[in-house]
Amino acid sequence: MRQRIKTKIRKHLGWTRLLGAICDSDKGVRSLSLAGHVGFDSLPDQLVNKSICQGFCFNILCIGETGIGKSTLMDTLFNTNFENFESSHFEPQVKLRAQTYDLQESNVRLRLTVVNTVGFGDQMNKQESYQPVVDYIDRQFESYLQEELKIKRSLHNYHDSRVHACLYFISPSGHSLKSLDLVTMKKLDSKVNIIPVIAKADTISKSELHKFKIKIMSELVSNGVQIYQFPLDDETVAKVNTTMNGHLPFAVVGSTEEVAVGNKMVKARQYPWGVVQVENENHCDFVKLREMLICVNMEDLREQTHTRHYELYRRCKLEELGFKDTDSECKPVSLQQTYEAKRQEFLVELQKREDEMRQMFVQRVKEKEAELKDAERELQGRFEQLKRLHAEEKAALEEKKRLLDEDQSSFGKRKAAAQLLQAQSLTANGKKDKDRKK
Repeated sequence: MRQRIKTKIRKHLGWTRLLGAICDSDKGVRSLSLAGHVGFDSLPDQLVNKSICQGFCFNILCIGETGIGKSTLMDTLFNTNFENFESSHFEPQVKLRAQTYDLQESNVRLRLTVVNTVGFGDQMNKQESYQPVVDYIDRQFESYLQEELKIKRSLHNYHDSRVHACLYFISPSGHSLKSLDLVTMKKLDSKVNIIPVIAKADTISKSELHKFKIKIMSELVSNGVQIYQFPLDDETVAKVNTTMNGHLPFAVVGSTEEVAVGNKMVKARQYPWGVVQVENENHCDFVKLREMLICVNMEDLREQTHTRHYELYRRCKLEELGFKDTDSECKPVSLQQTYEAKRQEFLVELQKREDEMRQMFVQRVKEKEAELKDAERELQGRFEQLKRLHAEEKAALEEKKRLLDEDQSSFGKRKAAAQLLQAQSLTANGKKDKDRKK
């Protein structure tokens, strides 16, 4: 591990020195030979020591159907027992479960995050099964971008949660890829390093497995899916990576159980017809996957994630916000100029919206005033109508009162006359009675 880091750093420093020499030659700076040992050739060792002290992080995303062997393969890859949770086939939607572990091998510390897709491909409608995975990857990119854009950044202490490698588990059907596999990998190939693996490869024969690999690669090429290719620019690993690129997708078998084979115990799967050894390259490609993923290309996966996938996300995000490197005349534009231009554009747009809102407010006020005036006229008309009706009813009531008073007065006169006649009649009758008595 230490030697590989040194090799990569020396290669990087070699290119840096070459570019520096070219630039210096363009500036007219002379190249001098040293008369003795100075000591700056220990810079790679300093970088290695610093990297070992800081530790490393690596994040793996495992995509595959429930029960296809994702957790078992992770346990086998890192020779440990991670916390595994049983998942049912009745999840209403796809969920992503991320678990972080601190591992140490020799004096190298690794913070490993394993992201598992729970319920992937178990729904009746699989059309949107890939969307939670895409959203999760974008969230990690967005989190890193927000940390970069802070005034006080702490990237050296920041836990990088961006997905560095995606192990896509293909069901060992022996026929072709499912439409869900093609759609998902097509959606993810620009966001993450996809390494396709054929899970439970011991369930099909070698001849079928060979044809299945050819079929898978043909379908990926015909559908334009870009999977991760092991790099060939490093001379130390170019030969082995070229060979391993021809073995994609890796046919793997995972097992943490140890079985006695001869005089030694090996990780294997015991069947009635024989034993499938996990670390036997004649039985499966597990060793190839472990070597390529962990021992040889782990740093390249981390670098590809940062320089390719994250940069693509960052560029698209900044372009959505209106930031560009050049203006309409293809002249370079600084970030400050772009910010000022966007600020002025925003202020103009804000002023425009404010004017529109003011005009809309004035229009609404005028409409409301017109409605109120109409309502006032309507109420005034109703008031006049009610006033007129009230006057008419009052006049009718007064007329009825006058007639009633006249009737009452006439009735009183008739009553008085009747009482007078009755009194006179009584008086006359009294006189007649007196006369009779006499």
